[in-house]
Amino acid sequence: MTASEFSNPEQARARFRLRVVVAGGVVLAGFLVLLTRFVFLQVVQHDYYFTRAEDNRITLLPVVPNRGLILDRNGVVLARNYSAYTLEITPGKVPDLDAMIDALSSVVTIEARDRKRFRRLLEESKNFESLPLRTRLSDEEVARFVAQRYRFPGVDIKARLFRQYPQGELGSHLLGYIGRISDRDLARLEAEELLSAYKGTEHIGKSGLEQSYERQLHGQTGFEQVEIDAGGRAVRTLARSRPIPGNNLMLSVDAGLQAVAEQAFGDRRGALVAIEPQTGGILAMVSRPNFDPNLFVDGIGSQDWAELNNSPDHPMLNRALNGAYPPGSTFKPFMALAALTLGKRTPTQAISDPGYFQFGGHRFRDDKKGGHGLVDMHKSIVVSCDTYYYVLANDLGIESIAAFMAQFGFGAKTQVDIEGESVGVLPSPDWKKRRFRQPEHQKWYPGETISVGIGQGYNAYTPIQLAQAVAVLANDGVMFRPHLVRYVENVNTGARRAIEPEPMRRIALKPEHLQVIKQAMVDVNVAGTGARAFAGAEYVSAGKTGTAQLFSLKGAEYREGGTHERLRDHALFIAFAPAEAPRIALAVLVENGGFGARAAAPVARQVLDYYLLGKKPGSAAGEDDSASDSN
Repeated sequence: MTASEFSNPEQARARFRLRVVVAGGVVLAGFLVLLTRFVFLQVVQHDYYFTRAEDNRITLLPVVPNRGLILDRNGVVLARNYSAYTLEITPGKVPDLDAMIDALSSVVTIEARDRKRFRRLLEESKNFESLPLRTRLSDEEVARFVAQRYRFPGVDIKARLFRQYPQGELGSHLLGYIGRISDRDLARLEAEELLSAYKGTEHIGKSGLEQSYERQLHGQTGFEQVEIDAGGRAVRTLARSRPIPGNNLMLSVDAGLQAVAEQAFGDRRGALVAIEPQTGGILAMVSRPNFDPNLFVDGIGSQDWAELNNSPDHPMLNRALNGAYPPGSTFKPFMALAALTLGKRTPTQAISDPGYFQFGGHRFRDDKKGGHGLVDMHKSIVVSCDTYYYVLANDLGIESIAAFMAQFGFGAKTQVDIEGESVGVLPSPDWKKRRFRQPEHQKWYPGETISVGIGQGYNAYTPIQLAQAVAVLANDGVMFRPHLVRYVENVNTGARRAIEPEPMRRIALKPEHLQVIKQAMVDVNVAGTGARAFAGAEYVSAGKTGTAQLFSLKGAEYREGGTHERLRDHALFIAFAPAEAPRIALAVLVENGGFGARAAAPVARQVLDYYLLGKKPGSAAGEDDSASDSN
């Protein structure tokens, strides 16, 4: 700096003022920027940031609805809910899960299966979800944990609703069970736009009525607006939308009848379906053996699942809907009705039965050596003469048989109101072409028709199809859709939506033809193959025994005692009662039970005695080995 500059104070002051102005301008500009930003945030973006702040202050908690009850026709509770405490861990808040669980085990009993279930849930869930480690804690366990809660960050006690099946295994296949929502379930719920209704819900129906009526049973999730502090602790509830509980299901099933039917099977495998002919309401649906649906509520353990899944008796299989079996001689009344309807036989037209039918170089044997002598239609049903139906099947032809039987629902789903029903097989030339790929296997041979006539060959029907067909016969040709639910009840209003009987078709059958068949079936239980099982009955019933072979004997004589139990014939029986005004129609199948008269007919007798007379059996069915060994 020069001396002249020191000697010119005015110039120095000018420079200073310039610096002050520039600095003031910079400061002012900075304040203007801050003010602009402040206005932008507080005015322009007010709603956005207010919402963000509220979201940080307020959280929405789902309130799970009460699942609807399932009750039988008399109000007996088959499925209900109860509240219990669970010990839950939020994995995202716990750095060392194993150490935390070990520490918890000193306060609350934690078994190995609890750890396994928790690990499985952890693999299926998001890290921030609260997962149950122990369910259904006792009051003492809750008190012990609460006293030491400070030691366990990320662990809490919650009250949850649990499903319970108070009757245990009773009706397990028709009721089904609930299970934890899987990824597949989530994808389906998302596709159906139902995710919001399942917020906070962990379980969903997996089978039976629990699955088929899931939407009615589940209800609608409610929500709580909860204010939380900086530590994430709830301060107060600001608002609440109440959950809408699920609807109750009132069934057509009679729990008492169901219990009698299941007990009648004892330890044997099989199925039974009983239907109200005039409505299609299912009174009992049995599949033996069954399972305890309570095992699935908390997540079934690996040992329990292995026992169910690996059992040779297949307890998880619903035989009533999924098992397809040859109908054996229970097919004969329908064959006889086809003959009358199509004009191929008259009631009095008879054949001479030598004990076999010779066709194409093959001898089709009757079950009775030497035959039954002169046999008309009535006698053919009462004594279950195979030869009569060998000849009849040949005269009718497979196309006529298939067309007539299709009217009764054979080989088609009954459209019962639970999922998983099998179609079965109503054999015909068209079916065989669809079934087999090789041209040489697609041809229908006349000899195959002969076996179809006695309910063998390719014939394979589910017990519910057979029960439906018997109900149609009992109801003079009017078919109703089988259903398990009588009405759906709205818990809030008490209003009941009835499941009205749904007639599916009316088969053109002449009353005089029906009378011939029904009277013959009555005499089956009076003097025929079902007589021993129904001796002394206080009502008149109509029935037909059946025995279905599992493999060809190739001309050899069947000896039950010398055959492995799993290869023995299936025993079947169909019936309706009272014969003059049927209130119940049923089909019984005992797997590998041998002769229908001995194994299946006594089961039907116990069921009919209870339903019509209120009598409970004093001993298990099938103990009377003095019954006729005819089919």
